[in-house]
Amino acid sequence: MKTVIFAGGAGGLGSTAVRLAAERGYLPVIGYLKNHGRAEALARELGVPAIGGDIVEQPVREQLIDAARRLGELYGLVALTGDPARTPIEKASAEDLLESMRVNFVGPILLARDFAAAIGDGDGSIVLLSTMQGVGVFAGSAVYAAPKAALIHTARILAKQWKLRVNVVAPGVNPAGMAEASVRSGKYDLFLERGIIARFGKPEDVARAILFFLAPDNYVTGQVLTIDGGLSLKM
Repeated sequence: MKTVIFAGGAGGLGSTAVRLAAERGYLPVIGYLKNHGRAEALARELGVPAIGGDIVEQPVREQLIDAARRLGELYGLVALTGDPARTPIEKASAEDLLESMRVNFVGPILLARDFAAAIGDGDGSIVLLSTMQGVGVFAGSAVYAAPKAALIHTARILAKQWKLRVNVVAPGVNPAGMAEASVRSGKYDLFLERGIIARFGKPEDVARAILFFLAPDNYVTGQVLTIDGGLSLKM
């Protein structure tokens, strides 16, 4: 059976994607940084491994890839890791900018590189998670959006130079994942009140997009699928 590494697979969006992947016959490997309890519970539920650690660190990336190889046929990688980096650019320090780049760009790209090297000439699919803020222009989002925009452009470069399929999913406002606290606070209610979007996104919306790109017979590479109800087009 085909294995898929889900870095960040214990979060609100990640766990939904992991469960959907398992339902469709994949063997997931769950990577996590802070969600130890959720990751272990999900791993027990599905009977698959969970690997903790920061994917910027090479030993963690190696553990994820080795676990996937032991589990079955190395096939897919989904990188859901990131941090909302809400510090406005007017107040951001050099350390704030570097940390956002480290978490939102460097880690996922290093893992994608190592995964591609491990799979070699085999068939496989990489799905990176960006954000609607990496596609549209939203005031106040520079510290977070810039690395996520870089992730999109790098994915297109990698899709051009690698045999593997490399695609990007860019979620919008979703009550799970990084936007959860903002949704609860009412920050995005205005979008509903003005009819800019019909509803907030659901984890299942993002999971279905991820699984579309993972499909073995998929004929798509180097693309970005924005799951935001059209919000980034209307702002």
